[in-house]
Amino acid sequence: MTDQAVDARGVSVPGAGRPSPAAARVFLGRTQELKGLRADIERAGLDTLSGRKAPRARVLLIAGRPGSGRTALAEKLVRQIAHRYPDGVLRARLSDPDGTPVPVERAAGDLLAALGVATPPGADEDELSQHLRDALAGRRTVLLLDDAADAAQVDALLPDNADCLLVAVSRGPLTGISDVRPCTLGGLDTKSGLELLGGRIDPVRITVDPRAAEQLVEACQGQPAALVLAGGWLAAHPKAAVADLAKQLHADPDRPSPLQRLLHLMHDDLPGPVARMLRLLCLAPVGDVDPHLASALAGCSVEEARAQLDDFTALGLLRAVDSPLPCYEVPGCLHPLLKDLARRLDRPAELQLARARMLERTVRLLQSCRAITETGTPEARERLRSVPPALRFPSPRAAEEWLRARRGALLAAARLAVADGELDTLARRLMAQLVRAMVAHLGTRAAACDLYGIHRLVLDVAERRRLPREQAAALLNLGDLDARCGRSHQALSRYRAALDAARAAGDPGAAGRAMESVGGAHQELGDFDRAADWFGRALAERLARGEQRDAARLYGRIAAAHTYAGRYDEALRTWRSAVAAHRRSGDVAGHARTLSELARVQEYAGRFEECLRTCQEAVELARRAGDVRLQAALHLRLADTLQRLGDPVAASLHRGAADRMLAGPAASPAGPEEAAAASSAPDISREHDGDTCETRSASIED
Repeated sequence: MTDQAVDARGVSVPGAGRPSPAAARVFLGRTQELKGLRADIERAGLDTLSGRKAPRARVLLIAGRPGSGRTALAEKLVRQIAHRYPDGVLRARLSDPDGTPVPVERAAGDLLAALGVATPPGADEDELSQHLRDALAGRRTVLLLDDAADAAQVDALLPDNADCLLVAVSRGPLTGISDVRPCTLGGLDTKSGLELLGGRIDPVRITVDPRAAEQLVEACQGQPAALVLAGGWLAAHPKAAVADLAKQLHADPDRPSPLQRLLHLMHDDLPGPVARMLRLLCLAPVGDVDPHLASALAGCSVEEARAQLDDFTALGLLRAVDSPLPCYEVPGCLHPLLKDLARRLDRPAELQLARARMLERTVRLLQSCRAITETGTPEARERLRSVPPALRFPSPRAAEEWLRARRGALLAAARLAVADGELDTLARRLMAQLVRAMVAHLGTRAAACDLYGIHRLVLDVAERRRLPREQAAALLNLGDLDARCGRSHQALSRYRAALDAARAAGDPGAAGRAMESVGGAHQELGDFDRAADWFGRALAERLARGEQRDAARLYGRIAAAHTYAGRYDEALRTWRSAVAAHRRSGDVAGHARTLSELARVQEYAGRFEECLRTCQEAVELARRAGDVRLQAALHLRLADTLQRLGDPVAASLHRGAADRMLAGPAASPAGPEEAAAASSAPDISREHDGDTCETRSASIED
């Protein structure tokens, strides 16, 4: 069907509008199947025949065994009709190489990322499916869903838009989805099979014995994957006759499929260490292999691994991936066969050791990936120089490209390590380094969805290993992400569980942070009394440990809760305590900001004279702290206060000073013309993030 283009993996990451490498290779045969599929697109559906507009996208099904060329046919069809769908092609693979179905939320998240649509971290299957349908509403798009495990997966991703087309690739029927147009694949016709062989070997070898070549196509049952391996074996044995290979296949009745016979034949021809490397490639997460991974699995150098992977590709045992970095994939049809070989020929302890070496190499690469971004100190540069040259990235950009290219495999490695259960120490190190590398290169916000999944894996390991300190940290991280997405009730539940875990671990720092986060969740839910109570508990913890800066911040959070509840007298008392705490700690910037909040509440309470005096003091402190945005906000508040006190001239002067600060680049750092980027008078904003706890001005602060 295609040259090495059998059962190709669909692209399921950002950039999913780009066809897979298999799509660019030679396509042979399947003329009638393509004609029928194109006709099915035009044919009226059941809804149209009944006079109703089709409520959902048309579904075409290409069914066949792995190795039948089903994905190559789907890619060929998509290329032929892509011009009719101007909004592009989206691809997702719905099964891992070992046959495990991909969760719908992961596939939907990848498709949304390919569309450039931001999704809330931790969203469930129904929410992400709805986001995907909303994103595809009004678009003319093709969805290519490769290796669908069942109808439920496809139905969850099916657009509610008749202008879209969904092409599904599966082993069998998708029972449960109405009006599916199936196309079931068998083997290639003899002519196409011979052409496929002729593209892999010298055509003269076929010409001199056409009957033997036809018998070889028959022995391969016309399966493109088997023909690719047959061509690879013949190319590696230039003196062997085509008839010899056909006889060997017919003489091996113990193995039911020609693909299995050919793989064993090729495996047995390889030297022992090379054959072992081939078998161990079944351990590669989601079938993605690079030279570093192969080097770790086989225990050889990276250069030797790269050369051997190229040899495997020439034999048809691997496929090269279109990537800026050397990358290969194990064909899905070969993965279970390699896994069976490894299970029979390698001891469990050897497989576990190879898996551990692979994870250790991944951890070290992630450490190097993060270290290249931390060259600001002599210690960091020394750590970077200690990294072996083979693991060192030449630049931060190169490290980021590697991280993005390997994102799917890295996340899969973390999932597999956690599921293994025997390598939890390595799994924890891997997840810790993966989080740090993603934050360093992508940022917390951009990587939030991936980080949510990693924190859940950390929680799984911590619960399994009974590690309450790590359990508390994972729960706090998950709670913070839930809170940022507006899931306040879920965040509150996680924060309470984190508090229990922190107490069990005897970690007062984590307990204090959990109590503060519980208070923040109650504040988001509008329960200001409980919020103030929990902030008070966290405050007592900080005071007991002598943490004055954190105590000052918590005074501010308690005061903010009282302010939201309209208890201005209590709020004023608590803000004054916060001012005193900042004064004691010597934090000039925090002192100025707290005075600003105190002035705000004084204004709310109608104490304009006090507000005026507090603002004047705060302006001087903000000037000393170099906080120009805060100075501008305070000048605006002074203008409003003076206006209320009947002094419009002074109010105009302060408003003009604020305008000059907000208008341009920089004036004197000591004067009111200092530059700022704020835009209006401040407003109280509620913050639920445990790391940014003080009440801040929404229009002044980012």
